[in-house]
Amino acid sequence: MSDVLVLYYSRYGATESLAREVCRGVDSVKGMAARLRTVPAVSAVCEASEDSIPDAGPPYVSASDLKECSGIVMGSPTRFGNMSSALKYFIDSTGGEWMKGTLIGKPAGVFTSTSSLHGGSETTLLTMAIPLLHHGMIYVGIPYSEQALSTTTTGGSLYGATHVTWSRNPDELSADEKTLAAALGKRVAEIAGKLES
Repeated sequence: MSDVLVLYYSRYGATESLAREVCRGVDSVKGMAARLRTVPAVSAVCEASEDSIPDAGPPYVSASDLKECSGIVMGSPTRFGNMSSALKYFIDSTGGEWMKGTLIGKPAGVFTSTSSLHGGSETTLLTMAIPLLHHGMIYVGIPYSEQALSTTTTGGSLYGATHVTWSRNPDELSADEKTLAAALGKRVAEIAGKLES
């Protein structure tokens, strides 16, 4: 069994809901399993100190998760058209893995959530892709062969899975958003499996 790392940061639950749908897609591929991980929050006033194990939810990501995974699907809420500082803080700490080439040749996908339809979701997806490309990863999007991409009136993008909360219940995904998040996870897992063999 090979793992695909599903790495995310979520403040209010929307991005975590997408992450769980991505995991469903990964787990649907024979021989592949989702490894769900998160990152601790970053303090705006002082250096944050978190317990090494979160009170609830998945464990925090570690460098060994990057080494052991066959691919990554990474998600963050949109923060002014960019990923959250918590996820960026972790990514900025991966210079050692970059020097070793740990992620070279592995597939990667991205997902995000935002409160409005034009809230910067596509720029967030693209800016999350940049450090993954610097790591030598193979960027995987969602092709138009996924019918929900052509019919969705909520989230979804060629660049990755998205969710729009409309400033309501943040973790209530539409059927199309669930479908597209699972499709992204499945596609990254399928490509990871092909690359391994």
